[in-house]
Amino acid sequence: MPQSLHRKYSHLVFSTKNREMLITSDVESQLFEYMGGIVRDMGAVCVEINGMPDHVHLIIRDSKAVDDIKFIKELKGGSSRWANDSLELPGRFSWQAGYGWFSVGPSDVEQACAYVQRQKEHHAKVSFQDEFRSFLKRYQIDYDEQYVWD
Repeated sequence: MPQSLHRKYSHLVFSTKNREMLITSDVESQLFEYMGGIVRDMGAVCVEINGMPDHVHLIIRDSKAVDDIKFIKELKGGSSRWANDSLELPGRFSWQAGYGWFSVGPSDVEQACAYVQRQKEHHAKVSFQDEFRSFLKRYQIDYDEQYVWD
């Protein structure tokens, strides 16, 4: 086949370091917009982004030009640098070392986006840790609890 065709969606989830409450309502739109720009610059599409003061969710259409490791490194590193240089925050901004990267089928993108949009309502009842554990269980990912949280 002479043509390379690609369409893959993912749900990314990661927390601020030590789950510090740094993504406040007065900075979240700026941070999310900047993160969306990083996603775009790497050849992906930010379909949806939202979060809480201590974590973020992104639904992306993956880049076919940038591998996952480079992508997440640039997304987290670039947004951390920008946040520390550009936002007035009560402390140093940093993301946790780890992340969750979960596949989303094309027919499930709308549902995944709705889930991300409802983060504020969702977390009125469910903690980030319980939410993340449910993703790990749903995707059948073996993990050691002591290494998930940093």
